[in-house]
Amino acid sequence: MLILIGIGLVTARLLPRKRESIATGLTPLIYYITNPALMFMLLSETDLRAVIGVYTPIALITAVLTGSLYALGAKLFFKVPATRLPGAAMSTSYVNAGNIGVPLALYAVGSTNPVVSVLIAQLLMIAPVYLCIFALASRASGNQENKTPLGKTILRSIANPVTIATFIGALFAAFDLHLPEVINIPIDMLGQASIPLLLMAFGMSLFGQRPLADKALRGEVFLATFFKMLFMPLAAWALAALVFKLEGTDLLGVVIMAALPTAQNVLLFSQQFRLETTVVREVILCSTLLALPVTLVITLFLG
Repeated sequence: MLILIGIGLVTARLLPRKRESIATGLTPLIYYITNPALMFMLLSETDLRAVIGVYTPIALITAVLTGSLYALGAKLFFKVPATRLPGAAMSTSYVNAGNIGVPLALYAVGSTNPVVSVLIAQLLMIAPVYLCIFALASRASGNQENKTPLGKTILRSIANPVTIATFIGALFAAFDLHLPEVINIPIDMLGQASIPLLLMAFGMSLFGQRPLADKALRGEVFLATFFKMLFMPLAAWALAALVFKLEGTDLLGVVIMAALPTAQNVLLFSQQFRLETTVVREVILCSTLLALPVTLVITLFLG
C-alpha cells in the first residue's frame, strides 16, 4: 500500500505538467469503471446468508453511531461548515474493507464473512445516505447547478455505479448466478486494477501537502481520527460481545474490521461532489499509519 501511494506521489512530483490531467482522468475511471467491477466480483462470490444475520447489523450500527457522534461533536466544538462536515463524518465510519479488509479477514479469522458484511452495510446502506448528504451539501454551496431538481440530484446520488454494481453482485450471490468466463475474466481484471489506481490517486493528492499543516483543522483531524481508530473498534466490540454475544474469532473479525483505516473512496466521493477534502485526506493518512499498531493491540487482547 505504501509503495503504491509512493508511486502516485512520485508521479505527481516527476510529471508536474501532467499531474492535473492524470488526477482528473483517474477519478472518473475509478468511480465509474474499476471500483464497480471490484465490488461486483467481491459480492457475487460470497454466501450472503452467512453474513446478513449478525455481521451486517453490527457493521451498520457501529458506522451510524460513530459517524453521528463525530458529526455532533465536530459541530458542537468546531462549528464545522456543511461543505466539510459530511466528508469528515464519513471518514470516521467508512472503512477500507475492499482493499485491506479482504486479506486481513482471511488471515485473522480464515473467512471473508466479516469483510463482506461491512461491504454490504457500507455500499448498499451507508454510502447512498452519505452521497445524498454530499449532494445536498454541494448543492447548497453552489457547486452544482441549482436548476437540477432536488429529487433528481438525490436519485443520481443513490443510483451511483458502485452501489448498482454491489446490488447486482448481491443478486448474483443470492440466486447463485454466474457470468460466462469470457465476460467474468475481464470484469475481474478491471476490479483488480481498482485498488492500485485508488492508492496512486491518493498518493498524487498528497503532493504539495504537509500533514497537519493547517493548524485551524488539526482539532477536527484529531477528533475524526480518534473516532475512527479508537471509538469505532470499541463500539464494535461492545455491540458484538455484549449485545450479539459473539466470541472467539467471530468477535475478533468484527473488531478488526472496525479498526480498518478510512477508505480512499471517501476522498473519491468528496472530490466527485467538489466538497472540502483536507480533513478527509488527513484522516485517511493518519488512520492508515495507525491501523497496524491498533490491529496488533486488538489481536493481543482478543486473539
